[in-house]
Amino acid sequence: MTDPTQNADQTPLMIRALRGETLERPPVWFMRQAGRYLPEYRRLRAEAPDFIAFCLNPEMAAEATLQPMRRFGFDAAIVFADILLIPRALGQNVWFETGEGPRLGEMPIPGRMAELAAGAGEHLSAVGETLSIVRAALEPERALIGFAGAPWTVATYMLDGEHRTIGKGERAQARTYAYADPKRVDETLEVLVEATARYLKMQADAGAQVLKIFESWAEGLPDDLFERLVLKPHQALVKRTRELGVTVPLIGFPRGSAALAERYAHEVEVDAVALDTACPLEVGKRVQQIKPIQGALDPLLLRAGGDLLDRRVDQLMEAWGQGPWIFNLGHGILPDVPIDHVEQVLKRIGAQ
Repeated sequence: MTDPTQNADQTPLMIRALRGETLERPPVWFMRQAGRYLPEYRRLRAEAPDFIAFCLNPEMAAEATLQPMRRFGFDAAIVFADILLIPRALGQNVWFETGEGPRLGEMPIPGRMAELAAGAGEHLSAVGETLSIVRAALEPERALIGFAGAPWTVATYMLDGEHRTIGKGERAQARTYAYADPKRVDETLEVLVEATARYLKMQADAGAQVLKIFESWAEGLPDDLFERLVLKPHQALVKRTRELGVTVPLIGFPRGSAALAERYAHEVEVDAVALDTACPLEVGKRVQQIKPIQGALDPLLLRAGGDLLDRRVDQLMEAWGQGPWIFNLGHGILPDVPIDHVEQVLKRIGAQ
């Protein structure tokens, strides 16, 4: 017979935090913890012909996922992949220019994408293979996270295609589409809800114990556009994902939503809300009264290190440390962050 005490001891801290438990310390992982700040990652990346091939090579992607776990012993691993695999599954050409980031070809018509949406999980089964490899290699007390880009964020890349202006200003061109051609934008979001739900379902089936929805471009939206482009698609995505039988916890990350993060927590049935760098501590406390939170150390402060880094970690611990809270960055770790600064944070919160 299985010892229930032993099972409880092996439940990942992140899962316990998402259940609302009060813990001795918050579980910790960092967004983009697998990546260019690690010398072992740079060596591995040099072996791949291009970034998409790297993401879709299960052995290489699993190795990238596991590297920070070996070095730092984070409480959770997040699968190495990219949010722009979904457009590829929907028939849009996606590639990465060295030093410039992603480029996308012309977006297929919504009807054609709708035909492909149901097969998105199958099309991206290589990510599922990565998850299975990682889950087999991880200790049982470490959680495994799968993820996808949120519909609006992915749509911002898709809508502009190869002439996109994403990365400049406030995603002005995509927002202009949302005003000028609402039918096309809404049809695209609807397709992305279905494709993303199928993709998340595949990841859960492959061993992901937590799923995260990255809404990287919620920033700067007026409340009516936030409702249309973020709240409603997230509500639909969560509903559809649950309809497909997914039971693992979902984390929503409406980055840049500021005070609207509180509304998001009330209106979207995710299990936790990730907060960005600019979220005031008091807002985080109010969201924490609704559901568990995650975040929100400034990646630039992690880069700087020193006494100010210790002070901010202490402030976050004092404000949110009673939980439920998952310690993380407010956005992804930067490529030039010194490794010893990561170790400084882990030691400060008692995770190393």
